[in-house]
Amino acid sequence: MCGIVGIISERPVAANLVSALRRLEYRGYDSAGIATLERGRLARRRAEGKLGKLEDVLRIQPLSGRIGIGHTRWATHGKPTVANAHPHATEIVAVVHNGIIENFRELRHELEAAGTVFESQTDTEVVTHLVSRKIRDGVSRTDAVLSILPRLRGAFALVFMFDGDEDLLIGARRGSPLAVGFGEDEMFFGSDALALAPLTEKISYLEEGDIAVVRRDSVEFLDEEGLPVVRDIHRIAAGSLSVERGHHSHFMAKEIHEQPDVIGKTLSAYINFAAGDLMPLALPFDWTKLERITITACGTAYYAGLVAKHWFEQFAQIPVEIDLASEFRYRHAPMPATGLMLLVSQSGETADTLACLRLAKARKQHVATVVNVMSSTMARESDIAFPIFAGPEIGVASTKAFTCQLTALLALALHAGRDRGVVSEAQLADQVYALAKLPGLMQAVLALEPKIEAIAKAISDAANVIYLGRGMSHPLALEGALKLKEISYIHAEGFAAGELKHGPIALIDESVPVIVAAPTDHVLEKTISNVQEVAARGAKVIVLGDARSVASIGVTTFSELVMPECDPALTPILYALPLQLLAYHTASALGKDVDQPRNLAKSVTVE
Repeated sequence: MCGIVGIISERPVAANLVSALRRLEYRGYDSAGIATLERGRLARRRAEGKLGKLEDVLRIQPLSGRIGIGHTRWATHGKPTVANAHPHATEIVAVVHNGIIENFRELRHELEAAGTVFESQTDTEVVTHLVSRKIRDGVSRTDAVLSILPRLRGAFALVFMFDGDEDLLIGARRGSPLAVGFGEDEMFFGSDALALAPLTEKISYLEEGDIAVVRRDSVEFLDEEGLPVVRDIHRIAAGSLSVERGHHSHFMAKEIHEQPDVIGKTLSAYINFAAGDLMPLALPFDWTKLERITITACGTAYYAGLVAKHWFEQFAQIPVEIDLASEFRYRHAPMPATGLMLLVSQSGETADTLACLRLAKARKQHVATVVNVMSSTMARESDIAFPIFAGPEIGVASTKAFTCQLTALLALALHAGRDRGVVSEAQLADQVYALAKLPGLMQAVLALEPKIEAIAKAISDAANVIYLGRGMSHPLALEGALKLKEISYIHAEGFAAGELKHGPIALIDESVPVIVAAPTDHVLEKTISNVQEVAARGAKVIVLGDARSVASIGVTTFSELVMPECDPALTPILYALPLQLLAYHTASALGKDVDQPRNLAKSVTVE
């Protein structure tokens, strides 16, 4: 979840280190710091809070070194204080670290017993002392790093800088992503391509267990045994990683409004609109031979998987099991040889989901990933990766990635349905026609923003908000509640509307807004019954539905948002937009940090 950057250059690096860290702010953090070599000696500047505070420190105490490392920290071990901020250092080595050293207490006790004094509460500091001890014993810097890595349990990316050597950075990766960037008489480390985008167009990714020994004009990759290996160099297209907000106040607003465009890009990769057909896919498995699909994901991606379960079972008649990635590995679920593990992740680096991928491969499953970052670990390790073309998503609360995930998953369900003979050519043509209208329908929803903003202001003083939906709208209710709580900090819960009488209706009173997704579909009549139940108990009912469904409600509501009519299969994609805008404008009305909500990180790269 943290951000890492390193630079060796012919010029002072402090400004570029901070600039690169700013491009990693979307990951979430609560302290930041950089370290350079000043006349060969290690020097650090660190600050609690946002990067502006670190910049204040650097204005008072500037750094001019031509080699350096930087870090944005999301607290795991120890509070977000200056003492716990990275880089951590001894007089010999400084290190930045993303991940968790699971056995750090054991290592710390060993070091303390030998007389080591610790300055922080972090797990990272044990790494600096382990390496320093090896170097004091006469071991070379590279061998010191290689020798201590087997002692570390957990997931990590590490970058080391050494006192007295202005031409050496060493990076190591196990579980957490790390990349090397190539420049003219300068080299870089970064947590991802976005950090390095303005600095270089050429990047290599460390594979699992790799070590990279980087000098100003070269890099040597070693595997976990210390043997030389070759890693491909990838070119980043200029401008492909733009992170400007444009005229929008927040990245989240920009990304919500980008959805018609990015959905169009995603559709064009899976749908041949000219032919009214699906694009061919070169698959490493046969849909007709699959016995079961197991979907695993976390957070918003998990809700995309819940919707996909409906689609795959409806259109392809394939049984689908879905589980949170953080739970799946621990319940010993059977995984038949004829099964497909389908993983969903924006970043392709989500720690729990990646662990499920590796378990599935070990169990001889077919493995496919729906992912936004095609250079990610999950994309590289899957049998096949299905891109979603959302582009960089900077806001912590997922918006355009969610709808692009849904779009790709619906296209895959239609592929499976056609191949399995469940979806006829006529039905497929109808779905393709419906999908062709989706970007335009999304534009129509975005035009409703003033009405949505007014609703948001009306509910911004609520202590609790309930979201309801049936069928494919149930996962949407869960997602709507998640969006509201994660950026506005208002407590919200999503429920299957039919479950109201089994407990949740006890929460309803006149102070509770109840937001209902009620499109015209095969469960509308049941949804209307549930709306009437909550209205009878005085709740502030807010209905999202098309003209027909809204007219059918039959009770007085607090507010109604009339959505454009669409094919029922598309409603989870289309109805996601007003729920995103509702959360956004509620948080904005409350003055919250919309793009970087407290305690959250964009990419959860530790378990």
